[in-house]
Amino acid sequence: MELLGLSEDELCRILDVEPLTLLSGQLDHRMELPILLGLIDEASERAGRALLRRWVRASGPAGRPLDLLLGRDFGAFEDALGEFASSGFVLRGGGRRAR
Repeated sequence: MELLGLSEDELCRILDVEPLTLLSGQLDHRMELPILLGLIDEASERAGRALLRRWVRASGPAGRPLDLLLGRDFGAFEDALGEFASSGFVLRGGGRRAR
């Protein structure tokens, strides 16, 4: 999850594990982990690590992708990642312009 720039606390919440379990590497029972890693690895290869890290914390049509992960809504995260890919991995600016 280094690809997304997640903190240890965020990763523990996403995987619903205690920090000790995370540190010991005993995550084999987490069925969602290989699927998430596959999705994220593919996106990272196409978009780049820096852009993926920005995207996961940016607001999109379904909210922030990070919030979807923290809420363990992996299907919605996959959909958001698919929308990001279909946009050509372009982050749309939502900020105001300086005058």
